[in-house]
Amino acid sequence: MYIAKNLHDIYIKMHKGFLKTGSLLAALAVVFGAFAAHAIKSRVSADALSVFETGVRYQMYHSLALLFVGVLYKDFPSKYLLWAGKLFVAGIILFSTSLYLLTYFKAIENSSMLWLGAITPFGGGCFIAGWCFLCKGFFKKKVI
Repeated sequence: MYIAKNLHDIYIKMHKGFLKTGSLLAALAVVFGAFAAHAIKSRVSADALSVFETGVRYQMYHSLALLFVGVLYKDFPSKYLLWAGKLFVAGIILFSTSLYLLTYFKAIENSSMLWLGAITPFGGGCFIAGWCFLCKGFFKKKVI
């Protein structure tokens, strides 16, 4: 009985954790989008602004995906949904953050930090893997 209660507590924590994290990351995406539209639009090149907006857009898409995983995980907890959620968070950190930093370093004309663009594909890989794990979670017949 103790183990079952403990597993239930873990499921609730993951469910709420995904929902809280997804909500926070979505709110930050709105803040960053407003920042791009109002504060940096006139201060950076069109190319740098496009890079920043791509980071915001993918952060919002995957924040919403994380919320979706949180809703699903409550009723259908599985290791695949758990991995999908973790990969979406990792993707946002690697993909979007690298694009935000890249925009910053382009704006201050610091070309020594442009190597950060090499991190972005790893975040994209996390996004793709997250979607694959989410799909696999739908085909899983037995939950953990």
